Amino acid sequence: MEKIKKLAQTIVNYSINVQENENVLITCDDLVAKPLIKELIKAIKLRKGNPFVNITDQQIENLLYDATTPKRIETLKDIDMETIKHYDSFIRLHCSINDYETKDVNKDIINNINKAKEKSHDIMINQRKWVLLNYPTNLDAYKAKMSSDKYFDYAMDTMCYDYAKMEEDLTPLKQLMEKTDKVRLTASNTDITFSIKNMPIIPCCGTMNIPDGEIYCAPVKNSVNGTITYNTPSTYRGNVYNGVSLTFKNGKIIEAKCDNEQQNAKLNEIFNSDTGARYIGEFSLGLNPLITKPMNDILYDEKIIGSIHFTPGSAYKDSYNGNDSIIHWDMVLIQTKEYGGGDIYFDDVLIRHNGIFVLEELKKLNK
Repeated sequence: MEKIKKLAQTIVNYSINVQENENVLITCDDLVAKPLIKELIKAIKLRKGNPFVNITDQQIENLLYDATTPKRIETLKDIDMETIKHYDSFIRLHCSINDYETKDVNKDIINNINKAKEKSHDIMINQRKWVLLNYPTNLDAYKAKMSSDKYFDYAMDTMCYDYAKMEEDLTPLKQLMEKTDKVRLTASNTDITFSIKNMPIIPCCGTMNIPDGEIYCAPVKNSVNGTITYNTPSTYRGNVYNGVSLTFKNGKIIEAKCDNEQQNAKLNEIFNSDTGARYIGEFSLGLNPLITKPMNDILYDEKIIGSIHFTPGSAYKDSYNGNDSIIHWDMVLIQTKEYGGGDIYFDDVLIRHNGIFVLEELKKLNK
């Protein structure tokens, strides 16, 4: 219980820094996170904020998807726009119960709902304070190949990292990226280049995701050329994809495939969601030293030390390259020796080899 209390205090006092009389909406999709919800309410009260809670259930949500009409989508759009007006901060608690829960849901309905909510979602992400975390569940422990108790302790320790120190350690890398034009990534079946010239560089140190530990920007939209092959499983829309390989020409995905040929049609269906789905919205380096292996949980996997993620879909407004899409699919390539190795070059200078930073000013980022 002490670890849950510490996590609640980290979220309320640091991540969203609740101020007096601010309205804070806590949303959650399963009551398994009830212990944390209770501590969040207490912590918000101590800061003299106003807590609100909205709890849903994925099976119920699936029934609602199935009952969705154009009128319902318009109503959801209106409700979301009205809701966003009333809150200063958002805490989103996700609970992994079944990765395949939405597998049979009509994807057109999901796409149409997401499109309807684009404006409210944009306001929340770019004009409000927010934090997203996955509350540890038995399914998470199973995927991490750990006992439930051991995984719970691990997750709590990882989420309560010293983010102020992390931000300080990241400063030299941020400064280097701000001076960089050309980036080259190499690994097994990967050789890709792109520009990040003049793109804002955003360190992520516990103010939006928990756990955290990355630094990102959008690549120049039309600058991406080459092939990248991801080496971690990636779950999207109720399917798990392995060995996703994307080939780019002048920024656009011209070929997309994965290890299971039977899934290639579904994979390309995702990238055909809209025009922006075939362009990259985010390039990021994973930097959390407590996260060393994939667990098929993107909030953890994208922070793996020695990894990168290269994300088809929408760009964030704080590092915006002009790409918009209803998708934002973080997929991870681990470049540590254990996972096949790989290099990162900034303007033809090697800065990370097999997941280890080689420049003196960056070595404190190595675990």
